[in-house]
Amino acid sequence: MMDGSNEISIRESQQPNPDAPKVKYAASIRVAGYADERKVGDARKVGTAKVRVSGMSGSEIRLDRDVTRVVSDSLSKKLDDTGYQVLEREDKSALFELSGVVREMSIDARERDYVSISVETTLKDIASGKVVWSGEVVQKSDRFAGVSGNDKEDIANYLHHELEVVSGKTVEAIGATLMASRSDLFNLTPGTKAIPGVTVFVSPNGQGSSAPDTAMLQPMNAAPGTLVVRTEPARAKVYIDGVYFGLSPLNIESSAGIRTIQVKLKGYRTASEKVAVRVGALTELEFQLEK
Repeated sequence: MMDGSNEISIRESQQPNPDAPKVKYAASIRVAGYADERKVGDARKVGTAKVRVSGMSGSEIRLDRDVTRVVSDSLSKKLDDTGYQVLEREDKSALFELSGVVREMSIDARERDYVSISVETTLKDIASGKVVWSGEVVQKSDRFAGVSGNDKEDIANYLHHELEVVSGKTVEAIGATLMASRSDLFNLTPGTKAIPGVTVFVSPNGQGSSAPDTAMLQPMNAAPGTLVVRTEPARAKVYIDGVYFGLSPLNIESSAGIRTIQVKLKGYRTASEKVAVRVGALTELEFQLEK
């Protein structure tokens, strides 16, 4: 990735998620694609670097493909990992069609890095043409790049992680709606789950809401939890699944699942531990660093 260009690559893993359901749900979805409605004028531009970024030759940060493709791939991967049957765009056997609009997707590298993502998604019943769910997920975050600054891979991984949060919330909200209206398509036991950060435009009761959507849903593995990492001494670099997120103490939202946490501080031994982040729960981890 350190090729000196100003393009970053965000690619979804081709490996199946080990936490994904072994049997796919009967709900089949084709992803029709997303439109780019950012007022940028360039389908690949996602930000600027106002500080030096190792491995990049210019100040403009660009994707190596259109932002709409990156978002579509992220949603497709999250749907597949959650247990849906994700079909090709032209597949007429699908029950539902997913489409949407990318309203914002940017990362600015400064003394702190700032990410802002806004994706509006619509789920349509193909047979009836009815919109069964429509909503928008907004994700904003920032982090300290660290004393040594950013490199190109750090930037790509950070943006990728924040997009995964957006995809996870979107898929969970869709699942809540389908579970309420088409429980026959799921082999799940209903429960009540509120989804923070989701603004619902259309739901089964025909009403939108500016509050989080509350529907019948067993927690899915795409849902977020909260992860808190503390170290002694403090101000150690914290990496989650190889992605740098900032200095300890750190409090962030993370997708549920097994996460590898690594902390580094000059003059001390690197410490690493795996932890299970659970849906809607607070997970705390403390490191006593040794010299």
